Amino acid sequence: MARDRMFKAMNAAHGVLLRVTRGRLGGRAGGMPVLELTTTGRRSGRAHTLRLTSPIQEGSTIVLVASRGGDDRNPDWYFNVCANPDVQVRPTGKDWQAMRARTATQEERDRLWPRIVADNRWYRGYERRTERLIPLVLLEPVT
Repeated sequence: MARDRMFKAMNAAHGVLLRVTRGRLGGRAGGMPVLELTTTGRRSGRAHTLRLTSPIQEGSTIVLVASRGGDDRNPDWYFNVCANPDVQVRPTGKDWQAMRARTATQEERDRLWPRIVADNRWYRGYERRTERLIPLVLLEPVT
C-alpha cells in the first residue's frame, strides 16, 4: 500500500513538472524518453494517465517495461492494458496517438531484454530483486 502511494505521488509530481515547464523538464528520465500513457481501468472503466519511460523504440513501436521497480507484482497499468489494450500515448512534446498494447512474445522479449539491460542498468537490478519475469509491453499504432 505505501509503495502504491509512493508511485502515485511520484507520478503526479512528474505530471505537474511536465505541465508547468511544457515538457522542457521531465521529458527524459534515466536517459530514456518519458511518455504519458492513458489506460482504461480493468475494474473501474475509468481513464488512468501515468508517465513511463521507454527504453527502446523500434520504428513506430514503443517498448515499455512493466518492472514496478522490481516489485514482486506487476504494475496496475500492466493489468489494465492486458484487459483493455486500446490506449492513448503522448511522447513528451508530441500529440496524443491511439495505440494498441500487447505483451511481447517470449521470442520478442529474448531479443529486446538484453538491449534494455545493456543501456539501462537498473532494469538488471529490478530483475534480480524479483522472482517474476518482468513483462515487456509493445505499443503499436492503431491503423
